[in-house]
Formats: sequence, structure tokens, C-alpha cells
Amino acid sequence: MAAPLTTSRANEGGAAPSPEQGARRVATALLFLAAVALPCLVLYHAVAPAGVLVRPAAMLPWMQAAAPPHDDDDDDEVNLESDSEDARLERVLRAAAMANDTVILTTLNSAWSEPGSVVDVFLESFWIGEDTRELLDHLVIVSLDATAHRQCKQIHTHCLAVATEGVDFSGQKNFMSDGYLRMMWRRIDFLRLVLEMGFSFIFTDTDIVWFRSPLPRLYADGDFQIACDHFTGDPDDLGNMPNGGFTYVRANSETVDFYKYWYEARVRHPGRHDQDVLNIIKRDPYLAEIGVRIRFLSTEFFGGLCEPSRNLSAVCTMHTNCCVGLRRKINDLNVMLHDWRRFMSTQDKDKHTVSWSVPQTCRVGH
Repeated sequence: MAAPLTTSRANEGGAAPSPEQGARRVATALLFLAAVALPCLVLYHAVAPAGVLVRPAAMLPWMQAAAPPHDDDDDDEVNLESDSEDARLERVLRAAAMANDTVILTTLNSAWSEPGSVVDVFLESFWIGEDTRELLDHLVIVSLDATAHRQCKQIHTHCLAVATEGVDFSGQKNFMSDGYLRMMWRRIDFLRLVLEMGFSFIFTDTDIVWFRSPLPRLYADGDFQIACDHFTGDPDDLGNMPNGGFTYVRANSETVDFYKYWYEARVRHPGRHDQDVLNIIKRDPYLAEIGVRIRFLSTEFFGGLCEPSRNLSAVCTMHTNCCVGLRRKINDLNVMLHDWRRFMSTQDKDKHTVSWSVPQTCRVGH
């Protein structure tokens, strides 16, 4: 019978390795692993955005479980024939609504839905914010193309496919391009329909990160409340510069009439996007006639790159407004998340020393 194979010289002749030899082998193996891991870590920090630890998509909380159940039970290919858009809309809104029939809405196309793109940063902010995770139960992601809808169904519960006949919203839309304008006005018309169904809503652009619930910071007496690129300090001042990326709208006859008027105003002001037209019509006598009350939200709580919130102890949301370019937005959104984690990990007595590290790639002139 052949002699058993040995794996080291120390075992020749049947002698077992001494404790000292075993310890030396373990130490050698650990030194080898450290020698391999340290350069990899240094390289990772060299290529990651400044101070930002980029998490692989598979490690994100909403990617670790199986795909959630969905209100919109269409097949992967969006089937617009099997069910009317109104019926699908009401079903999804009803499932996501808060007790007072308020929903949170955002829109998404395929360019912003790719793994590692804007929607991943947006959703992650809800997971790391203060008392924001439960708000995901009331968030409806409105997909503007089939690719975005399929991606939504992989990462979120409340997904709704909305298409516009003859218009492709799938690619990245450059600011003020024809495709961008169509997408913005499609959004205004869609939000009018939500109001007509009796649902109040918070609309948020996907390039906004949520750090605290905005609900306590909304006015009790405003029909239409909107964030600002520049806030004068007076929530009733029509001189505020509104930004349609974040709005709270109460469902009533006044706001329905307001959204109809706003949408129809695009014809009188061709080539302008919804925010420009709002700036034009906000002083129209008709708005006073229908009785809609407009209030502007402070940038202390609803900040952005145009006018950042200076108070991380109070900020609810931050927006990558005043920034053009998808990659630039993604970078600075990730930096915001990093700044928030740094703020949250700082002792209470030192939190006042933490400030934003943005803008970076979104600097003025880029």
C-alpha cells in the first residue's frame, strides 16, 4: 500500500508541526493578505469621489431582498391596452396613500433608473435619513418608459407606467431641449389628473435627497407650496424664485383649476418650461380669482445647490438644482449623502461644525 502523501517537510517521518511552526504559518498568511488588501484599499480611495464610499448596487438595502409585490401588476412589457391609465393610476395611488389621501410622487426615465444612477441615491437617502424610511411606503415612482418601469419593479413597491403616444422619454433629456420640455409639461398634466382624483401630493424630483420628513415643515394653510431656487425670507412674497422640483399640493377645486391654467399657459408661452411659465403666471389676476393660495418653502429646510440650507440640524431635502449633466448630479448627490453620514456620526456638541462639501462637479460654470 502506498504511503500517504505529506503536505510539508515538517510532516516527513510522521512528525507533527510544533506550535511555534503553526503560529509562524498563520502570521505569514495574515501578512500576505494584508500586503494584498492594503494596495487595493488605497486604489479604491483614489478613484472614489472625494470622501464618498460608493456602495455596489447588490449591497444597497432595497436590492438585497426579492422584488417587492406591486400594485401595478402589468407584465414586464408595459401593456397599455389591457387597462386604462386612469384605472391603473387610481389603483396605485390608493395603495400608496397616507390616511389623509396624500401620496409622494416622483418621475423616472431609463437614463435616471440605471443601477448606480440617480434613483439609487434618491432611495438610499430615505434609508439613512431621520424618520424617512417609512415614507417609502407612500412613494409612487411614475415611469415614463418601459425600461424605467421594469427597473422600478425591481427596487420599489409602488410603480406606475405612464406613456405619451409618439414621444420617447427614455434617454437623457438635455435641459431645455424639445424632449425635456415635453417631459416637463407631461408631468404638469399628469399631476392635474392626480388632483382630480382627490389625492393631495408631494412631488419630488429624483435628484433630491431626503434627510428628514418634510411634513412638519409644510404650511397648514397653503394650497400650492413650492421650493425655491432663491428664497426671500417671506413665504408669501411672489418675488421668490420657485423651483418645481419639490411641491406640496392640496387636492381641491382651486388647485385643479390652477393646474389646468398652468398647463394651458404653455401655448401662450412656447419654448418655455413649466417653471418659467409659473414665474410668469404667478401674478396673474386669475389666480386670485380662483382663490388658490401659493406659499413658498424656505431653503433652510428645502435647500439646493442654488441656495443650500446652512443648517444640517434642520434641513429636510437637498436638490441638485443649478447643475446640468447626469454624471455631475450623481457625484454631488453622493457627496451630500457622505456629508449627512458625517453629520450624523458627529457628537451633538460638535454637529454645528459640519457643513456641506458641495458643489463639487456641479460648480458654477460647468
